[in-house]
Amino acid sequence: MSDLESALRATFIVGHRLATTDQLTGVANRRFYAKHYPREISRAARYGHAVSVAMCDIDHFKRANDEYGHAAGDMILRECAQRMQQCLHRGSDWMARVGGDEFAVVFPETAIDRALDICRKMRDAVSSTPFVGDGMQVSLTASFGLASLWGAPKDAKRLAERLLSAADQALYQRKAAGRNGVTATKLQFGSDNSTQPA
Repeated sequence: MSDLESALRATFIVGHRLATTDQLTGVANRRFYAKHYPREISRAARYGHAVSVAMCDIDHFKRANDEYGHAAGDMILRECAQRMQQCLHRGSDWMARVGGDEFAVVFPETAIDRALDICRKMRDAVSSTPFVGDGMQVSLTASFGLASLWGAPKDAKRLAERLLSAADQALYQRKAAGRNGVTATKLQFGSDNSTQPA
């Protein structure tokens, strides 16, 4: 009976991991992100803590994927995810693949300056070393839109949605101004958001 319980527990753990992990990159998947991201924002607002979220795109990934093939594209995505994840604080920060070459990074209890520093390290981790595979050697960069929240009013509505929208807008601004960088914004209440490129 004890062996059966252990086997069932192990099967449950493996099944849960498969259900919440992106099989290609090994980071959290969109399902995990959709469930846990709003919780992180609600918790930060409830206790008056800082929280930041970044949206990241691999610059010109489609071009590399078309030129070298899908297998090479998969290898690039796996290695990009690994390089970026190594820059995060284990046990607190986490990232998820939310689209083809799009990643979301959540920084609990992290104000904008510290999150910006980590995003810069992630950007450098992607661009510093070429991606090498079967007959392929390609240098790629990444663009980040970062949004941060601290001290939201307790009655503020749709905080998770507003913070994500601010991060998306910052990413759009980053791409418009030139890729391979980070644009950061603070979600303000009663005033316009402020942005800064990095």
